[in-house]
Amino acid sequence: MTHLLIIGGSDAGISAALRVRELDARATVTVVVMDAFPNFSICGLPFLLSGEVTDGRSLAHRSVAEIEARGIGLLLEHRAESIDPRSRIVRVVSAGGRPREMAYDRLLIATGAESARPPIGGLDLPGVLFLRTMTDGLAIKSHLDREKPRRALIIGGGYIGLEMADALTHRGMDVTLTEFAPEVLASLDPDLGSLVRTELGSRGVRVVTGVAVSGIERVDGGLLVRAAAAVDIPADLVLVATGARPSVALARSAGVALGTAGAIRVDRTMATGTPDILAAGDCAETWHRLLGRADYLPLGTTAHKQGRIAGENLLGGAREYPGSLGTQVVKVFDLVAARTGLRDKEARAAGFDPLTAALTAWDHKAYYPGAREMHIRITGDRGSGRLLGAQIVGHRYSEIAKRVDIIAAALFHGMRVEELCDLDLTYTPPLSTPWDPVQTAALEWCARISSR
Repeated sequence: MTHLLIIGGSDAGISAALRVRELDARATVTVVVMDAFPNFSICGLPFLLSGEVTDGRSLAHRSVAEIEARGIGLLLEHRAESIDPRSRIVRVVSAGGRPREMAYDRLLIATGAESARPPIGGLDLPGVLFLRTMTDGLAIKSHLDREKPRRALIIGGGYIGLEMADALTHRGMDVTLTEFAPEVLASLDPDLGSLVRTELGSRGVRVVTGVAVSGIERVDGGLLVRAAAAVDIPADLVLVATGARPSVALARSAGVALGTAGAIRVDRTMATGTPDILAAGDCAETWHRLLGRADYLPLGTTAHKQGRIAGENLLGGAREYPGSLGTQVVKVFDLVAARTGLRDKEARAAGFDPLTAALTAWDHKAYYPGAREMHIRITGDRGSGRLLGAQIVGHRYSEIAKRVDIIAAALFHGMRVEELCDLDLTYTPPLSTPWDPVQTAALEWCARISSR
């Protein structure tokens, strides 16, 4: 009988365990979970904290009972401390400090990522919080309910920072957001990021960009965040949202090689190079389908898919991960920003000769009530015409995610920009236009190429 051990009970780990169980009813599979929350939607935490989601239990994709009913063993509130790949033993420690050794035939490391801690003082002060895990989220909720802070300062203008600016404003707090870069949401072109900044400002969020936080101090009545250029911002709560880094201490203990961005190096079968040890999810590299090389894209969608591949290969399979494109979307109040593939500067750095066409289009026929403008940017390679990426910003009801998903599907299949115009997409005046906005952008790109 094959003994499979999975370290980590979030998206990749549980996806792998479920795939094992689908394929082999005889294999024993055990998942070691650091906390008491296996298979929870971490992405839903900002909406729990805003109050829009009222029950944290609803964030569970599956309950413990449902997982165990599939024949999957769960070892909750146990931390894996070390791996000995020679003896194939993992040493784990319970929350109460009791050690235990667990043998395996094959092992999956799915330890995820952890909050990046910027090099500033005061990160351990009461009221300075991070958001990465269910435990983090519940601690923040408890702090909000107990202390009832009025002023929040968020360090970091990425996806989590923006969603939490929305969430805390929704709770009635005064929110300030600081970002080191010149504009929020650095994964978009700056002028598109400025649209997000305008939306934040219209909802009362104070946005301070181009400044580095130098420290956090405890003062009478709360916290004081010190930044460059003599910027001092008082707050009752500080949320540090400066990104994530792969959690690889366990892998390092086994001598597993690290690669891009310090993540675990894997091939497309999710194998690490250390015999019978695989890795998947936010702790591991991913194959970038456009770049044709390893990259680090810590996304829930990627983790689910990698976990499924890893689960199959834990049983001796050799299925390869087809690759990611960095497809992402975020809602900030009534604005949605999404992207997939490569931006112009990213494409140029990768050796392409990119051309980017930008336009503003109606999300549906302008004569039908409620039409709203979408800001679309589409990038392709000048020589080959190959589609390389897109960015779209618009209203939350403008089907932004649907439009970017069209581009993502086209990218996945290596289509040229011109071929977007051939797609048979839906049309009715309340929902779209005869040439969908995605196709209008493609037509604009083709016109610019033809006029060269």
